[in-house]
Amino acid sequence: MSCMRVTVCELPDERQAFAPAWEALVAYVKEQKSELVLLPELPFSAWFGRTPEFKADVWQRAEAEHEVMMRRLPELAPAIVLGTHLLTEEGRHLNRGFSWSSADGYRGIHDKYYFPDEEDFYERRWFDRSPRDFTVAHVQQDLALGFLICTEVMFNEWARHYGRQDANIIAVPRAATRHERWVIAPQMAAIASGAFVLSSNRVDEHLFSGRGLVIDPDGKLLAETSREKPFVTVDIDLEQSTQAKRTYPRDVVE
Repeated sequence: MSCMRVTVCELPDERQAFAPAWEALVAYVKEQKSELVLLPELPFSAWFGRTPEFKADVWQRAEAEHEVMMRRLPELAPAIVLGTHLLTEEGRHLNRGFSWSSADGYRGIHDKYYFPDEEDFYERRWFDRSPRDFTVAHVQQDLALGFLICTEVMFNEWARHYGRQDANIIAVPRAATRHERWVIAPQMAAIASGAFVLSSNRVDEHLFSGRGLVIDPDGKLLAETSREKPFVTVDIDLEQSTQAKRTYPRDVVE
């Protein structure tokens, strides 16, 4: 599986707008015959990180909304689906990166480790950490995959760490603002790792910028979404990421 057709998106934070956007994404993925789809960070509930106090009822409602939509991932089949969802595990509140496919079902891959704690993004007050783990996951044998969930893409050492594990793709699901760093940091992650970087984002009128991204292993922006074009699909050659590991700056010895 050297060549792969990948789709990134921007999906609305507002719940009434989300439902038709989901239906449109399902239709688009089938029309494009996408093989892999990346969803934004925690796409299945409205963003609750604006609130600085943890509220159990808000968490429980958001978790239930995610559980409902996780059962609808087969609507995107036969594509592999990547994203994050929230769950409670042994009393801890987690933001977990996952893959789903019709062949292998659900697989939890990486729990978000780095959380902001600032206006509109009080995530440190809502989420708990699992032990730090940035290990590549092998999905359907041929695909080596890593997650850098939103803020984590600012920690470039983990992009390089994924590159040393021969990652083909780094998934960067976002709930991010309009600042240009949300383009620069994924580009740097691609350059540091020699992997393709895919990023999807929430979108609204005030906080979230949208702008899903497909970036090649040398940091070139191959495609991006917009309000007018909320989904984009690109054919990538995973062998390009293998070759990139042998070139600068990936070949620099530490």
